[in-house]
Amino acid sequence: MKYKRILLKLSGEALMGSKTTNIDPAVLEQYCEEIKLVKEQGVELAIVIGGGNIFRGGQAETLGIDRVQGDYMGMLATVINAMALQGALERHGVYTRLMAGIKMEQVCEPFIRRRAIRHLEKGRIVIFGAGIGNPYFTTDSTASLRAIEIQAEVVLKGTRVDGVYTKDPLKHPDAVRYTSLSFQEAYEKNLNIMDMTAFTLCMENKLPIIVFDMNKKGNLVHIAKGEEAGTLIS
Repeated sequence: MKYKRILLKLSGEALMGSKTTNIDPAVLEQYCEEIKLVKEQGVELAIVIGGGNIFRGGQAETLGIDRVQGDYMGMLATVINAMALQGALERHGVYTRLMAGIKMEQVCEPFIRRRAIRHLEKGRIVIFGAGIGNPYFTTDSTASLRAIEIQAEVVLKGTRVDGVYTKDPLKHPDAVRYTSLSFQEAYEKNLNIMDMTAFTLCMENKLPIIVFDMNKKGNLVHIAKGEEAGTLIS
């Protein structure tokens, strides 16, 4: 394995799959199988999952809700997804710990950096919910910050497309995929890989990002082995 410790970022919207329900059991099952395969290779894995399938902080204004309140609602949505993922992984016999940026002791541990690292060293998958516990920060920022804190070697951003393109490949058939980019190139081309806070955190700490198709079977293991899949930003 090329990477010993990985931070995997998953979007909440991806959990919906093709269904109109918040969480598609088939997608959840597929993700668990991919994650378990990587875990069985001895990789230490932490996961951040978004909450967009349930509620996004950005929706607050249209509902007449204060932005800060909306962001906290979004954080709670990520905990629901994290609990669903935890339950599914444990059905597969994978030991997990759920840690949150907001205190809610009945369902998860508070985030303590040293404890998170110890869980990883003991072979448990650590799922981070509730963002960093503060409004105005996205789950991309959470992924970047937690990856740095736990000394992950790479951030893997699982999406529904197989990397970063010159333009939206779902709208433009002539879009060309990048196999690799420098942080500076990605910034100059304004490719919107992550929000600027998350992207800057990775760039300043020399933490590589790989954007890949999480829905393609075996991709996660290929990347953990160092094989080319998706787009590497470093």
